[in-house]
Amino acid sequence: MTAIVQDKYGEAGDVLRLEEIERPEIGDDEVLLRVRAAGVDRGVRHVMAGLPYPVRLAGYGIRAPKNRVRGLDVAGDVVAVGRKVTRLHVGDEVFGIAAGSFAEYAAAQESKLAPKPVNLTFAQAAAIPVSALTALQGLRDRGKVVAGHRVLIIGASGGVGSFAVQIAKAFGAVVTGVCRTSKADTVRSIGADHVIDYLAEDFADGRQRYDVILDTGGHRSLTDMRRALAPRGTLVIVGSETGGRWLGGTDRQIRAMVLSPFLRQKMGTFVSSENAADLLELTELIESGKVVPVVGRTYPLSETAAAIDDLSNGHARGKIVVTV
Repeated sequence: MTAIVQDKYGEAGDVLRLEEIERPEIGDDEVLLRVRAAGVDRGVRHVMAGLPYPVRLAGYGIRAPKNRVRGLDVAGDVVAVGRKVTRLHVGDEVFGIAAGSFAEYAAAQESKLAPKPVNLTFAQAAAIPVSALTALQGLRDRGKVVAGHRVLIIGASGGVGSFAVQIAKAFGAVVTGVCRTSKADTVRSIGADHVIDYLAEDFADGRQRYDVILDTGGHRSLTDMRRALAPRGTLVIVGSETGGRWLGGTDRQIRAMVLSPFLRQKMGTFVSSENAADLLELTELIESGKVVPVVGRTYPLSETAAAIDDLSNGHARGKIVVTV
């Protein structure tokens, strides 16, 4: 099969290449997918670059990546199933998580896949898993968002942010999205009640306070964030890119978790769970029309390096998708 592979850490243009390799073998609880599309998320870039350094210690490989093929988000057709697989069958159209999805074929655990929403293309479905699971669990499980809550989404035009705006609205919240000027129309179009252009307005000036803040990529200090939180509000940090080689922005998340037990306000972060149950909940929101994936741009598999560079420059709206 054709796949995008890497044998060393580095930047996309330097380490990624198109190559013919063997199809992956599947285990008893796995399925083999003919990949139709694969989403591009920041986690993929971190593993590709091996930065910040704790990524390497997390099991991805100290000197070089253990898995040569990148990619997690996937949408495609089931072409083979393991002997313990019961929910999925050959021919099913599915979406979910598959390590090594920048390839013609990928192996995936049945527990991390769900039937593709009937009203979506493969490219739209591939935009969902990593980002939408993060948004759903951040708002539902960590933020405890309910109807009437005032919710602030920082990075509202990005992959996680664009899903978070729509999911918070589906929960009945009053949603304010923070983004740059050029992306304000996109954030309004997906349902935000209010939009703050961070280049012209400071959301942390104390004039408005929020019950829940989902920060998908800001760099504001915890002091500033607390100024924007209601007295018993919740801050959920799911992203921050500082470029540091050792912590890369996670130091703010660590400080938030350390401080939170001593405050009336709650602050923290989490690691999203890759599971079929939540993919099915997302499917219900999507098939009902309450959530629509925002696909900013698609690239062919051969241009995966350009797709990752596009994500890195911060100009993308919604998710970038690679089609196979």
